[in-house]
Amino acid sequence: MTTDADTEENNVVITIKRKLTPLIQIEVEPVGKWFHVYESRRLREQRTSSVCESEEESEEEEREEVEIEDDIQFLRSLDPADYKNQDHYAVLGVRKYRYKATDEDIKKAYRMMVLRHHPDKRRAGGEEVRDDDDYFTCITKAYEILGVPNKRRAYDSVDPEFDDDVPVVNGYNKQHFFEVFTCVFERNSRWAKRKHVPGLGKMDDTRQKVDRFYSFWYDFDSWREFSYLDEEEKEKGQDREERRWIEKQNKVERARRRKEEMARIRRLVDNAYACDPRIAKFKEEEKERKLAQKKARQDAIRQKQEEEERLKKEAEEAERKKREAEEAELKAKQEAEKKEREAIKKAFKKERKTLRTLCKEHDYYTADKEERVTLMADVELLCEALELLQLEELNKQLTSAGDDRGKGHCAIMKEVKEVRVKIQREKDEIAAAAAKGSGSSGSGGDGAGGTRTWSQEDLQLLIKAVNLFPAGTTKRWDVAAEYINQHSTSGINRNAKEVLNKAKELQSSDQAQMREAANKAAYQNLEKSHKVASTISDSKASQRYDTPQDMLGMNPASWTAEEQKLLEQALKTFPASTQDRWDRIAECVPNRTKKDCMRRYKELVEMVKAKKAAQAAASGKK
Repeated sequence: MTTDADTEENNVVITIKRKLTPLIQIEVEPVGKWFHVYESRRLREQRTSSVCESEEESEEEEREEVEIEDDIQFLRSLDPADYKNQDHYAVLGVRKYRYKATDEDIKKAYRMMVLRHHPDKRRAGGEEVRDDDDYFTCITKAYEILGVPNKRRAYDSVDPEFDDDVPVVNGYNKQHFFEVFTCVFERNSRWAKRKHVPGLGKMDDTRQKVDRFYSFWYDFDSWREFSYLDEEEKEKGQDREERRWIEKQNKVERARRRKEEMARIRRLVDNAYACDPRIAKFKEEEKERKLAQKKARQDAIRQKQEEEERLKKEAEEAERKKREAEEAELKAKQEAEKKEREAIKKAFKKERKTLRTLCKEHDYYTADKEERVTLMADVELLCEALELLQLEELNKQLTSAGDDRGKGHCAIMKEVKEVRVKIQREKDEIAAAAAKGSGSSGSGGDGAGGTRTWSQEDLQLLIKAVNLFPAGTTKRWDVAAEYINQHSTSGINRNAKEVLNKAKELQSSDQAQMREAANKAAYQNLEKSHKVASTISDSKASQRYDTPQDMLGMNPASWTAEEQKLLEQALKTFPASTQDRWDRIAECVPNRTKKDCMRRYKELVEMVKAKKAAQAAASGKK
């Protein structure tokens, strides 16, 4: 039968058995920020999770199988005083593991070496041990350096078995690039501060991967430092100043060595970049791409230029056709106007000839010789003064009169009287206008206070001066006044103010009235000339004066701005030494003959000379 004590004892046993239950292995996966670090590392190294786990397991197995070498001959050959130049990994028996050995491996090796080579252990085995220079001191120093992380880091930075060689740029290294440089970069990747150093890669790597590799190495950040090679230790300084000086010298030397190390790394990357066949391939592809882009741009530019040239040619062709059409239209219009003028001129010539013939056949409708001479001049006056319709009407009257001299004489005298009345009326109007203008100019300050009249000759000179010296001419009215004084026969010296006032007065009327006044004055001069030269034959008078404009020395068709421009261009194109110069110039100016061009050239030369003379005289007076 079971007691309460037995029941309590059984409960205790059961509790103990539950505490000794075997541990259950649970698979743990990284989460949170650790998962992101783990995943980024796996993606960079392009490995699956199973590969990473297998590598970690293999690394653990390797760490468990660390073999420690115990070379007693090597240890006995060591000099304790020269411990700084010794291979501490070889002293602890982990030479082949070196920087890959973990802190546990270092501790394990040190414990084993202590158990085997401690002086007390060796003395117990009967070995003679000297405390002052025993090699066990080297084992202790090795652990003091490798067992402390920062000291081990300083020693690893100057590992005597590390190969600092950099492959040069030559044909062999270019041909065997991956075989030569892969191990070199793997060897130097141990100095990187950043983990997950990218590998050199393969020939078929993308441009992005290759650029990432060289970008990492060109910006390589090394943790390698050279404090282990300090010639003097700061702690050995006697005072603070000496210790500071020692530290300063050590820093300078470390900086120099670090600079050399960075130059070595940079030289390694430069040589690899120069030998890398992928870079050569990428450069060739880039060159071909740029050439293709350049060709595409050139093709686009050429197409654009061709399109612009085509549009330009089309526009020029359209403009040419339009210009030709306008020129043809203008030419047709000019031809029509020319034909019309010629027809009017022929009609005038015909009617004038008819009038002269009728008058001549009937002895000018008088038997008196003196009266006949007067009638000849009157007939010429009628030929020049009457319009075409008036001439036709007069000829019809004379034709209908037949041999009736009285009727014909009356018709002629009636027209002569009307013409003379008209001429006299125009003369009176011009004289009144001249008197009015001279009165205003005399009162304006001619120096004497009296009025000075403007003769018809002075008015014509004023009109010519205004046209010869347009607005904008320097000292325009002084020059115009000087021009009038040089060419006037009245003996009156005009000043600038007087000329300006008279020009304003004349400009108040339109251009047609000015021309009409000049024409009327010409008719008056013509009448006087007919009275003086009454013996001139009918044929000569007809040949000399065809139109009222010819009596004034004016061209029936005035030169347009376009014709003037063509004439000036032709004068420049064909200099004086050109053969048949004026014939060629006439060909360049449509609707103008050789004589027209020569006459216009002389007029321009005279105008320029007169203008220069007037300006020079005005400048001399000033």
